[in-house]
Amino acid sequence: MKLAALQMTSGPDVTANLEQARVLLEEAAALGARLAALPENFSFMGLKDADKRAVVESDGVGPVQDFLAASARRLGLWIIGGTVPLRAGADGRVAAASLVYDADGNRVARYDKIHLFDVDLPERAESYRESAHVAPGARAVVLHTPMGRLGLSVCYDIRFPELYRYLSAQGAQIIAIPSAFTSPTGRAHWETLLRARAIENLCYVIAPAQSGFHPNGRETYGDSMIVDFWGRILKRVPRGRGCAVATADLASQASVRKSFPALAHRTFSEGTSAHE
Repeated sequence: MKLAALQMTSGPDVTANLEQARVLLEEAAALGARLAALPENFSFMGLKDADKRAVVESDGVGPVQDFLAASARRLGLWIIGGTVPLRAGADGRVAAASLVYDADGNRVARYDKIHLFDVDLPERAESYRESAHVAPGARAVVLHTPMGRLGLSVCYDIRFPELYRYLSAQGAQIIAIPSAFTSPTGRAHWETLLRARAIENLCYVIAPAQSGFHPNGRETYGDSMIVDFWGRILKRVPRGRGCAVATADLASQASVRKSFPALAHRTFSEGTSAHE
């Protein structure tokens, strides 16, 4: 079955971003995709980090959620809605919620980004404090789809392999990693991390990304791609807007997992003691 990773350059205009997403979703459907994934912050990248508080939606109600549901239903397409800012608590912070809709337009899953990007980039005058306006999630999510078992994650999560070990242990065959990687970290680590998560879990990885220069002055790395369970890059969009479509062969994946049973050979777990 075909998967699509959509690459965007989002800004502070929600309507314009949704129009950009509509075109790409239609392209993915026309190319035969059954599942299409939008990048992190696909519907909104504000001029300031705090701006996301002004476009926050209540869970289940709002124009971005309505767009995702209507698009999935109209196109007969499963859609992973990158992240959508949803109300998260009394302190005004939002959840970076990755929402999944089935081909009938029903929302079937929500994953709130667990690991937040609070960093100072080495040798760069760039600092990020995502937790100032985003509340972290606390629950990993794996769901059944016609394309296989799907595990959800977002961007900075990629640096925490224990999350992906848990997703694969819960039966994930495909892992989604919608992202808005910075340009310097993308150049250094993006492809390496994506291929590592695919290889070590014998999973397909679908990684839609933000790309290029945004109105807030930020540059994102792009290079959206689909990686197979052996770490091979099946399709990528290096820069700009676009749609990467590739076929997931779950029978071949199952065969390799059987003949090369690395996942069954795990012996070290959280409860294992280590001694010098």
